[in-house]
Amino acid sequence: MSRVAKQPVALPQGVTATITDETVTVKGAKGTMSVALSGGVKVVQAEKQLELRYDATNRMQAGAVRAHLANVVAGVSKGYERKLELVGVGYRAAVQGKTLNLTLGFSHPISMDMPEGITVEAPSQTEILLKGSDKQRIGQVAAEIRGLRPPEPYKGKGVRYAGEKISLKEGKKK
Repeated sequence: MSRVAKQPVALPQGVTATITDETVTVKGAKGTMSVALSGGVKVVQAEKQLELRYDATNRMQAGAVRAHLANVVAGVSKGYERKLELVGVGYRAAVQGKTLNLTLGFSHPISMDMPEGITVEAPSQTEILLKGSDKQRIGQVAAEIRGLRPPEPYKGKGVRYAGEKISLKEGKKK
């Protein structure tokens, strides 16, 4: 049996779930999100929690569905955030509305429009803060921003996640 799928997903105060045959729609303070149910997995609401019902052939899908449900419930109640740091001389970030303007040492500035449901802030010129209710979408946008100038292994310059450790290589010896 799947150990992940055995545990119920608790619904915090102010979060409601609507269950149909193919989807579970969760509504909370931060918005509304849906999770598609794979074949053979059913969701049942008991009091203030969601429980999964499945047979032995669908236990892997049940674990994945339970994890997605837990992420959606956390997203619509508390939300997610991801912090990026810019390391390098002249590397800057600025926000204008829903557009993130970056200066990353190229001959041209880079401007990125944020997708729907994601807000971006720049608390300082070298920090970027992404906020939203969809964990997967925030991670994807953060990876795209980091991919513009990933940290290089000799000086560590580039865009990195907050708290990310970059192991620096030793330079060429004469």
